[in-house]
Amino acid sequence: MPDILTLEGVNKTYDTGFNALSNINLSIKRGEIFALLGPNGAGKTTLIGIVCGIVKASSGRILVDSHDIHSSFRHARKQIGLVPQELSVNIFDTVWNTVRFSRGLFGCPADDAYLEQLLKNLSLWDKKDSRMIALSGGMKRRVLIAKALAHQPNILFLDEPTAGVDVELRRDMWAMIRRLRDEGVTIILTTHYIEEAEDMADRIGVINKGKIMLVENKQMLMRDLGRKSLTVFFSQPLTALPHNLTREQVQLATDGASLTYTYNSADASSGVSELLAQLQQAGIDYQDLQTRQSSLEEIFVSLVEEKP
Repeated sequence: MPDILTLEGVNKTYDTGFNALSNINLSIKRGEIFALLGPNGAGKTTLIGIVCGIVKASSGRILVDSHDIHSSFRHARKQIGLVPQELSVNIFDTVWNTVRFSRGLFGCPADDAYLEQLLKNLSLWDKKDSRMIALSGGMKRRVLIAKALAHQPNILFLDEPTAGVDVELRRDMWAMIRRLRDEGVTIILTTHYIEEAEDMADRIGVINKGKIMLVENKQMLMRDLGRKSLTVFFSQPLTALPHNLTREQVQLATDGASLTYTYNSADASSGVSELLAQLQQAGIDYQDLQTRQSSLEEIFVSLVEEKP
């Protein structure tokens, strides 16, 4: 799958001397959903701002669908739709005028049929004549999405799109995102709801302190860095583990009713069969087994904590 967005050696240092981004090299594939994860202040919003022309990079090169963001700014920017964190709209304008104006800003010919369908997809059609000031926070968020899609971009940035919105809107939004991806739109999102990234993304990038720590296919990431745990529930509680089972990966529950064995999910040999054989040799009966795969959130936290 060809790349639609490429960042090469992108740096951003503010006048205060704060280094917000350091040597960012990143390629986004056409038609994928890419989740950029990082703690507050990691550089996510700065990176998005640079690609969208809101923030000026100190150095580096950015290509948007083969258009250089500096020498071909208009062509590059027209490919991009942005849903920002902050609600930034003219509160006295109507929903319809807001999205029509946004489409016109990018030099696109009028297409009221497209805008009507867009508002219907976002459950906004019945609000088209309402002024922005009269809308709820969730409805304003929907309008921001409509604005970002009004000029039919090939890349859609979603910067914390579901922050502070209700469950219904979140569900509708992700259904729409999947439709857009199926239509060939590339989605780049940042989110504090890491379970959303785990559910939606094709690839994951982790940024911390202005540096890209890793970029990986989601399934490969969870396989290579994830942990699995096996919990064994005993028929009778134990007061202590046998000597041959006393090791770091095996923990006995405080009530003695179970033990938990943790192992790397990428290892060719998990050691589970050996553990069960050792329990049998020790004469310990068990009545149930339960396995669990570590979540993307747990992997993300361990990455950020381990690497300064």
